[in-house]
Amino acid sequence: MLINIGTLALLCALGALTLWYIARWYLLERARGRDPVAEPGRPGFTDGLIGFVTNFFDTLGIGSFAPTTAIFKLQHRPPDEQIPGTLNAGNALVTVTQALIFINAVTVDLTTLIGMIAAAVLGAWLGVSVVARLPRRAIQIGMGVALFISALLFLSQNLGWMPGGGDALALHGGRLVFAIGGNFLLGALMMLGVGLYAPCLILVSLLGMNPLAAFPIMMGACAFLMPIGGARFIQANRYSLRSALGLALGGIPGCWRPPSSSSHCPCCGYGGW
Repeated sequence: MLINIGTLALLCALGALTLWYIARWYLLERARGRDPVAEPGRPGFTDGLIGFVTNFFDTLGIGSFAPTTAIFKLQHRPPDEQIPGTLNAGNALVTVTQALIFINAVTVDLTTLIGMIAAAVLGAWLGVSVVARLPRRAIQIGMGVALFISALLFLSQNLGWMPGGGDALALHGGRLVFAIGGNFLLGALMMLGVGLYAPCLILVSLLGMNPLAAFPIMMGACAFLMPIGGARFIQANRYSLRSALGLALGGIPGCWRPPSSSSHCPCCGYGGW
């Protein structure tokens, strides 16, 4: 019963944060004299398609930041200095949808879940203050490093180099402290465009947790940290309104299915997907 009450409280907090984020986004844009649903902020079909495709695979645990960044670079829009903010602002509502699915579908120890989520949120809160003030060149270098790291993680997953994990759904003692510290760092790096999903999946697997436990942790963490980070990017006007709305509107229907008992996770191969 304690876990059920705790989970309900977590979901209520997530719902309140989501409503705040939507209102904050709208009011900030209105204060600038821009209507988020009118031209030139209105996203086109391509903007929505990018959100749908990248978040379709994001729900599988592949991550959406690296592929979306690559697409943005190929399109030559938005400008490089706006890409981290666009990723965080646009995908915030998508990760809320994913979190609602996975927190209910996968049972993880509440102390582990909340501790790792809170650490990532704190890391993002501190990290976004730095990223929002970085010059264009520094962000370009940071994104290049982020894409390289993401490519290595993706390669390690597909070649089976990443650890297989264990069966635990909870962490205690030193392992819990290490996991919280690791997620704090990942939350900060996410503000630069380093996706949280693949590193978090590897982190929990290294600590002996069931790889499936990573999904509510990483999606719950992103659901809390991305509205906070996204709102600060919006306030600083370091994002593309059109591209961000496209990611949000296309990405939510791209979150296609929660775990079931009939198949396997395509990333970690764990049964119960």
